[in-house]
Amino acid sequence: MSFATLGLSDVLVRAVAATGYTSPTPVQAQAIPAVLEGRDLMVAAQTGTGKTAGFALPIIEKLFPGGHPDSTHRRTPKQVRVLVLTPTRELAAQVHESFVTYGGELPMKTACVFGGVGANPQMKAIAPGLDVLVACPGRLLDLVGQRAVDLSKVEILVLDEADRMLDMGFVHDVKKVIAKLPSQRQTLLFSATFSKDITDLANKLLDNPARIQVTPPNTTVERISQTVYRVPAGHKRALVAHLITMGAWEQVLVFTRTKHGANRLAEYLDKNGLPAAAIHGNKSQSARTKALADFKANKLRILVATDIAARGLDIDQLPHVVNFELPNVSEDYVHRIGRTGRAGRSGGAVSLVSPDEEKLLKAIERMTKQQIDEGTLEGFEPPAQGELNSDRPERARGAPSSGRGQRPAAGAGAGAGRGQGRSDKPRSEKPRSDKPRSDRPRSNQPPRAARPNSEPQDSVSEERRHQANGNKSAPSTPRTENSRKPAGNRPQREKPALFGR
Repeated sequence: MSFATLGLSDVLVRAVAATGYTSPTPVQAQAIPAVLEGRDLMVAAQTGTGKTAGFALPIIEKLFPGGHPDSTHRRTPKQVRVLVLTPTRELAAQVHESFVTYGGELPMKTACVFGGVGANPQMKAIAPGLDVLVACPGRLLDLVGQRAVDLSKVEILVLDEADRMLDMGFVHDVKKVIAKLPSQRQTLLFSATFSKDITDLANKLLDNPARIQVTPPNTTVERISQTVYRVPAGHKRALVAHLITMGAWEQVLVFTRTKHGANRLAEYLDKNGLPAAAIHGNKSQSARTKALADFKANKLRILVATDIAARGLDIDQLPHVVNFELPNVSEDYVHRIGRTGRAGRSGGAVSLVSPDEEKLLKAIERMTKQQIDEGTLEGFEPPAQGELNSDRPERARGAPSSGRGQRPAAGAGAGAGRGQGRSDKPRSEKPRSDKPRSDRPRSNQPPRAARPNSEPQDSVSEERRHQANGNKSAPSTPRTENSRKPAGNRPQREKPALFGR
């Protein structure tokens, strides 16, 4: 089967061939004809099976039938014909790049909008009207609120990685966007799994959809060799450097659980002569874009990322993926290692498992219905104790904390519950006086004489006392002899009414 037999024009067939693909994948073979027929679509397929081309190619064919502009349609300022929603910035940029690549010979107008960068260039790109807009929900709603984009004429809506959008909490934003769209439209939903939440969403959005599921849920690509190394958490950084160096790995994607952990690992590898950079949600968009571009171009050897990069990133011929820490959600393991072994190629996935991650490993093996092979640590020299002290592992979510605020264990010493920095020496054992505190003389000096009350008792003074009390009702009784008078003869500054509420 070829792309031409699926109903695509010669222009698109040439564009696909230029990318190195000559025959469609199973998901493309089923999705492309259904989209061309105008049917709603619900697709579940494992990562790396070519889902993006499965909707991009037929959409372009519908916009430009036979490779020619649609004579019945004219672009209108700020209006969009096709809207593609994605959960992350990197995925949005990649999907947009696919549209640009496949439609390179056509007069197609496209744009990509997401947060983290200035909105003005995005507004200018949308202003003349677009054929395709790829967007993240948050920035799109901002532009809608500023009336920079009109979604009332959208013909096709694509929800890419819909399950990830729900996991990231975008469901309310997605619903707000859908409320701006016309009811008569074609809707395509692509997801890695058919969870209950996805099925419920599809039932509300899709009209008699064609349902495509080319692989069982949560399965891993057979061409990916998976290996587990059981190692103490403090040895993980040194083991990553050892595996990359001894294996002569030239392009490695490493996943950590936290943003701070990604930064620390990238710094460690860089200091040990292994060029690395980190990408995560706290990085600026320009830094994330540059790091990913350098990594794809083989200018950067190691990319350390949080799960923001686990979905949708298509890194051509990526040979190695390392799970520095196992994900808390078992399904994310499939998406992480799916960055390698794409489009029928082989790849390797390595996971470093500390003793406290054994339960996570068992859950992954149970979900994928396989037992992952264990690697050998022959030739690996654990780091010295001094290096271990500077390599404190990231504490897993939910694990007991140490230090301040932690209750002492049963049977701990008397000083176990004291805060850090406090001396453990016992207090002095001076006998305390049995007299009540009020009966003890405070000093041998005579008490100070009471200050005379020199403030007059008139209406001005009464108002001043009223304001000084925070505009609360102040007692009108005169001051006693022991009352303190304001410093000098200056009136006290008025306090705002807020302090009295």
